[in-house]
Formats: sequence, C-alpha cells, structure tokens
Amino acid sequence: MGPEYLHSGQFTPRPSVRTLSNAMDVGNPSNFVRMLELYGSMWNIVQKHVSGFSFSDEQTRAAMRRVYAEHNYVLDPHGAVGYLAWKKYLEKTKTEAIGIVLETAHPAKFLEDVENTIGTNIEIPEALSVFESRNKEAVSLPVNYAKFKEWLLAQ
Repeated sequence: MGPEYLHSGQFTPRPSVRTLSNAMDVGNPSNFVRMLELYGSMWNIVQKHVSGFSFSDEQTRAAMRRVYAEHNYVLDPHGAVGYLAWKKYLEKTKTEAIGIVLETAHPAKFLEDVENTIGTNIEIPEALSVFESRNKEAVSLPVNYAKFKEWLLAQ
C-alpha cells in the first residue's frame, strides 16, 4: 500500500522498478487486496490506521551510513527504509515515542550494496555462509495445483 494510495485513495498498478530495497520494488503488490479486505475497502479507514512513506536509494544509503556511524549498527536496505519511515512518522505526527524497527534479512543478503554504502566489510554469519557452497536448484512446474501437489508430496 503506497503513499500515493494513502494520499489520494486511487490505486494505480505500475511496472516494478529496481531499487536498493528490492522487496519493495513491487508495482502491483498482492498484499494490497489483503489490506483492502482488512479495512472493508474503506480508504478513509485505511488512511486513519496506515501510514506510508517513500524514500530514494540515496536517502536509504544515507540512513545506513548514519546509523552505522552513530550506533555501529549495520542496517540492511529494508531496515533502513523502516528506520526512515519511523523517523518520518514521528516528525509528521509530532509524536515522541520509542519505536522498534524489524529487519527482514541479514545485511549480508545485500553484501555488495551494504559494504559499498558503509565503506567496510561485514561478517557473514556461519548460518548464512553454509549456503555459499550449495548449488542452487530450480524445478519448473506448470501452473497447475494438482501437479504442484504431486511434486510437493514426492519430495
């Protein structure tokens, strides 16, 4: 649910655009319908309960650098967007509160981008590094539930 919808009540699907925060690159998010269902498709109610903000890649990188410099904490790009959104929310609502920003991935998932942004190497956790030596495998399946179920049960 993007800031445009929250402002205007109009949802306009569009092609995805690659950004530093790739999980947010979706131009027509499937969870939009779920959000509408939760709120009975009532934009005015959604607008009262949901805030949305948008940030450029450079703003995201600046937040990653600032948090690393000030707190010695390495944010992944998605965590940086969450951090920026929390700060913007506090500014917009003139609220003084403590917030918790949850990240969706270890910064090592975005290793090159994170290291280039903060200017230092980051350690890859052992639980993640074990996957570097594994071969990636993909199975092509038709868009057919019965075939998928058959394949899944055979695993």
